Amino acid sequence: MPFVALPSHRLHYRIDGQHGPWLMFCNSLGTDLHMWDAQASALSGQFRVLRYDRRGHGASGTPPAPYTLTDLGADAIALMDALSIEQTHYCGLSIGGLVAQWLALHHPRRITRVVACATASKIGTGQGWQTRMADVRAHGLQGMREATAERWFGERFRAGNAGQVDAVLDQFVATSVEGYVGCCAALAEADLRVAISRNTVPLLAVSGDDDPVCPPSDLAAIAAAASGMHVSLPGRHLLNIESADALNDVLRRFLQ
Repeated sequence: MPFVALPSHRLHYRIDGQHGPWLMFCNSLGTDLHMWDAQASALSGQFRVLRYDRRGHGASGTPPAPYTLTDLGADAIALMDALSIEQTHYCGLSIGGLVAQWLALHHPRRITRVVACATASKIGTGQGWQTRMADVRAHGLQGMREATAERWFGERFRAGNAGQVDAVLDQFVATSVEGYVGCCAALAEADLRVAISRNTVPLLAVSGDDDPVCPPSDLAAIAAAASGMHVSLPGRHLLNIESADALNDVLRRFLQ
């Protein structure tokens, strides 16, 4: 497995495709780069698709918590630098969508187009994330499995795609507690609601029409503030899995 060594940890990454512009994907909280398998398969003929496990997730290293949104954004830039990538499209979901917004604001010359999926400019509340961190420290992630399935996937999708759903949830409960809590700390502090109005990068916000975590109104607000576009697709929080074909078509149209 390929890794990039950073001062406090290493990042695991994967590249699919050999031609076209770069397209980076950033995963959601409690998942790894395989959440983007459908996108990599569909788009690697037109793009050089770069996926990576955010710190504390998947096969990447886990530096001590807490983390900040700046830490997560800096990891993405460090990976680009290590691979000599000057510019890329960037697509992130949930916390990955916050990283996408941060990159567009802080490194607009490096990001050609940005896609923010199932996210917000501020996700949840500081107190809510503090409570989540305490619960996970005390009890781990296994007890959250059922509730996570309901937040991430609609009932019909769960019933018809049990194997796929179980694979995602297996990765969720296998996530490092330290990495999960570290990213919760970043979410507790992250707030781009004012800053996003300064965005200059072409932006697409994509919502799941039944997402209980980041509803369509959150994505519409990002698009309005950032002078971008908003599209809503069927599904809940992990819309890239539940509406994979539809999202792939949206990405092709926006990025080309």
